[in-house]
Amino acid sequence: MSSAAQQVVRRAQLYVPGSSMRFLEKSRSLAVDSIAYDLEDSVTPSKKPESRENILSILNRDRAPSIREQAVRINSVSSGFALQDLTTILRGTHLDALVVPKVDRPSDLHFITDVLRQALPDRHAPDSPNPVKIIALIESARAITDLNGICAASPYLSGLTFAAEDFALDLSITRTPDLHEFTYARSAIVTAARAFEIPSALDLVSTTFRGEAGVKALRAESENGRRFGFNGKQCIHPEQVRLVQGVFGPEEKEVQWAVRVLICDRKADEQGRGAWTLDGKMIDVPVVGKARAIVAKAEVCGFDVREMWEKFGDEEPQ
Repeated sequence: MSSAAQQVVRRAQLYVPGSSMRFLEKSRSLAVDSIAYDLEDSVTPSKKPESRENILSILNRDRAPSIREQAVRINSVSSGFALQDLTTILRGTHLDALVVPKVDRPSDLHFITDVLRQALPDRHAPDSPNPVKIIALIESARAITDLNGICAASPYLSGLTFAAEDFALDLSITRTPDLHEFTYARSAIVTAARAFEIPSALDLVSTTFRGEAGVKALRAESENGRRFGFNGKQCIHPEQVRLVQGVFGPEEKEVQWAVRVLICDRKADEQGRGAWTLDGKMIDVPVVGKARAIVAKAEVCGFDVREMWEKFGDEEPQ
């Protein structure tokens, strides 16, 4: 399997309420890396049974070509609804991932992992290429202080997501536009994801996005998240998706630079050169590694990398 195929790309994950078939139907026309059909916050207890069946019907249809991943946000393990959610949702043919809210301790993921293995043993055998992935929502001080345990709790853990509103409630924090009050928590989540080789780290929801000021705020918050080390962001409205995916995806100039680095690195290796430069800058092993990661992500995001290889094929290491 190529590095591009192995790479998990969730530049945006859009929540869609499972209680509305109209919204579920409309979501199938969107171009988005990941959709999380929601059974938690947006669904009242009386609507949860109906919402499970709504989402199951969507998961059992042919895949929408422009949606990369179909996930479901179930209710928390402590809510009393999680097992009912899983009993229904795991019958979905095209379920790719579970978003698990309020993951406070490793035992929350142990529970999910055990249910996955019992309900879908073939998909969760040791050599299975396509297990149902788990994305853990980090929402409390308790979770932040046990990130190491949470990250090691399941082999199917594929992402950590920062749930800012619940975290702010837990710590009696007031959210401000510059997000400084979340610095420690956000840094801890990104660091833990990298340390445990968890491919996806999703930043907080932006609640302001309408109008010129809202779009500006969404862009600033997304760029802030990328600088922090997040590689994607949660979305609550389809209008947010395009901007967010643009910010968290590689730019064309960045991809061209990465392709040039890889072309020159191959030639330098053939020439037996251990040190070389490009555009007046020294290129070393970490830089080449970064370039490989950019190219792999660009392939998944739809860039014509082969055309760039042909365009810059004559590039030489300096």
